[in-house]
Amino acid sequence: MNCVREAFADAKRQGRGTLIIYITAGEPNLLQTVELVDTIAGAGADIVELGIPYSDPLADGPTIQAASQRALAAGCTVQGVLDCAAEIKQRNSVPLVFMTCFNPILQFGPETFAQHSQQAGVDGVLVSDLPPAESEQWVSLAAAHKLATIFLVAPTSTDERIRQATDRTTGFVYAVSRPGVTGAREELPSDLRQSVERIRRTTDLPVAVGFGISTPEQVAAVWEIADGAVVGSAVVDIIANTGDSDALYAEVAQFVARLAHG
Repeated sequence: MNCVREAFADAKRQGRGTLIIYITAGEPNLLQTVELVDTIAGAGADIVELGIPYSDPLADGPTIQAASQRALAAGCTVQGVLDCAAEIKQRNSVPLVFMTCFNPILQFGPETFAQHSQQAGVDGVLVSDLPPAESEQWVSLAAAHKLATIFLVAPTSTDERIRQATDRTTGFVYAVSRPGVTGAREELPSDLRQSVERIRRTTDLPVAVGFGISTPEQVAAVWEIADGAVVGSAVVDIIANTGDSDALYAEVAQFVARLAHG
């Protein structure tokens, strides 16, 4: 079992759901990204998703798009994120997952990216715009380099699309809570339980829900339905609003700790 799956199993043994926190690498800068991951893991996150900034993302809403643009403007690169990940894993054992579009991987070279990700200690990769039906080469490379694969499943996905995604997933299935892009929402969709149940009919893999999860109450509600909850934009907002002030790590830690307690 890979580290990503083990994190879900550990949380289940403790009688709770898994908390996955997303941040954008390079926001405010890569040195602080290392410190932020330490802070997030110490506050109770089970898995950290590290977004690789990209100029034309598919699924990112305004908050994460803006963070990515700031990181790119400050000089963040794929190699820089890989070096950042290596530093994180030297200091912390929290499972680390890259979230990216396929273009940065393609430009870096898929095999080289997979190899360098493994060397950095990365545990999994979510490629947000790679259709499962076209992922055979990437899935093979990921398996060869011991990287868990994670695919998005939307409420609008057909049964065939769900089967393709679950067949090629080795980490967890990322259930998109609603059509559209990332971003905090006030309420969970009324049909979320049915969406998760559709996925569960095709797989025994862990299912985590993301897109729009932003409060402890929403995390607790998701844990009643799925195995894990993903929180991204709400944390990225705190980082953007606090910047590199002395309060940054304390505010992030406090928020993540509240989420971890549901």
